[in-house]
Amino acid sequence: MSVNPSPGVLQYPRIRKSPFFYASRQHGVGLYSVYNHTYHARHYGDPVGEYWALLNDVTLWDVGVERQVEITGPDAFEFTNMLVPRDLNKCKVGQCKYVFITAEDGGIINDPVLLRLGENHFWLSLADSDVLLWAKGLAYSLGMNVHIREPDVGPVQVQGPRSREVMVDLFGESILDVPYYYTVDRQLDGMDVVVSRTGFTAELGYEIYLHNASKDGVRLWDSIWQAGEPHNMRVIGPCHIRRIEAGILSWGNDITYQTNPFEVGYGFEATWMVDLEQDADFIGKAALQRIKKHGVTRKLVGVEIGGPNVGSFNDGSMIDVFPVHDPHGLRIGEVTSACYSPRLERNIGYAMVPIAYQELGTELVIETQHGRHDAVVVEKPFLDPKKDIPKRLERAVSA
Repeated sequence: MSVNPSPGVLQYPRIRKSPFFYASRQHGVGLYSVYNHTYHARHYGDPVGEYWALLNDVTLWDVGVERQVEITGPDAFEFTNMLVPRDLNKCKVGQCKYVFITAEDGGIINDPVLLRLGENHFWLSLADSDVLLWAKGLAYSLGMNVHIREPDVGPVQVQGPRSREVMVDLFGESILDVPYYYTVDRQLDGMDVVVSRTGFTAELGYEIYLHNASKDGVRLWDSIWQAGEPHNMRVIGPCHIRRIEAGILSWGNDITYQTNPFEVGYGFEATWMVDLEQDADFIGKAALQRIKKHGVTRKLVGVEIGGPNVGSFNDGSMIDVFPVHDPHGLRIGEVTSACYSPRLERNIGYAMVPIAYQELGTELVIETQHGRHDAVVVEKPFLDPKKDIPKRLERAVSA
């Protein structure tokens, strides 16, 4: 018997394709996975080269897997505010918010970017878990006057320091007026889009949400690619090296139904993310109040890991969590995401460990694909804790 280290992913009609599937595959996809029941290009053959392209130039991503849950109707604000622990009274029309959707026990069902398109018009740009049926079931059981659907909308991401020039070529200088985590409606070659200053990178970047995406997906992709080629644009998959450096969490890895916001660094420190003082009785509020009062038994910490290069996370090197041991060999936790950072020149990652091991400088032993190696708890995020990099456009414009 032998193990095939790189089995293929079957392409057939039952699994959904993003609106940009047939355009993005022309660039030589190296590896697919399935995300939100949809084929997702993970990389195009060289994840480390893609990382440097993101840092130095501009990149284009097919993120049509970020399915939108649209909530409209007379009760849309009240219902959406009930879904999330953030107080959406503090979210203006045209603004975006990173939010958790919490279960009744405080577990994290999803961590979408929420776009408020109108007083009673919201999109939830989803991570990899089912929310459409959850929201529909809640609305039905509570008798709320809302309309919940998955619209024909598909996003792409344009990320990297030269995204500014590409977006100006596409939409004109006025696109530079869009603040960080805000949106605007635009037209591009007759196609209706929503543009947001967001992204999965902590770099300067944008997302372009296309209406009528099933019809116009390839046309939008080609338009962006033509604008990007003069700026050295490269098509890449989600850059997990950069998101790990930035402290960006990944649902299904670092956060799941079994984790709550306090365990992953949102709640005690980030009270804006879990606002227990607001009037809204959001789902999970009572559970999260109890958790805050009594504390947690484990925390997600940053770690530096010794030993050989552990890979880029999206290259198939980390096929399961890495066991975490104390210096005496006792299994105490697991590394949920890890990579080798070419810029920092070391292995970094996140580990879920008992709170007794959360202090900076705590020594651990982590079992990577290369065996057991010494590790240490360090501050996270590993780079740019104030997110100055993605906000730098404001400084450039004001200058």
